[in-house]
Amino acid sequence: MSIEQVSTTDAPVPGGSYSQGIVADGFLWTAGFGPQDPETGEIPTGVAAQTRQVLENVRATLAVRGLDLEDVVKVTTHLQHLEQDFAEYDAAYREMFDEPYPARTTVGSDLLGILVEIDVVARLRG
Repeated sequence: MSIEQVSTTDAPVPGGSYSQGIVADGFLWTAGFGPQDPETGEIPTGVAAQTRQVLENVRATLAVRGLDLEDVVKVTTHLQHLEQDFAEYDAAYREMFDEPYPARTTVGSDLLGILVEIDVVARLRG
């Protein structure tokens, strides 16, 4: 099995020993992205704005391999305040994805200084 690292300056630089993405077996698997703006390092306020920024970071990583959010087949989301923020998160999420929506798992997690973190699995084209 061949494994290829995916990286871009259009998404936040990893803060530890992990890759932004890995291609293996016909899929691109991303790291969990937070809502940091890759140019400024700033974090937007509110779960909706953070969700949009996270998905822009994911989109930038997918673009390295010519993919976009429509190629995503699975999403895992971590919310700092699951009950409180789920509806607002879901509304912002629906702005970024079209039906049929990817399979998704959403869990509450103890996040450090952010409200949302998302990783995805996308199917390679062709």
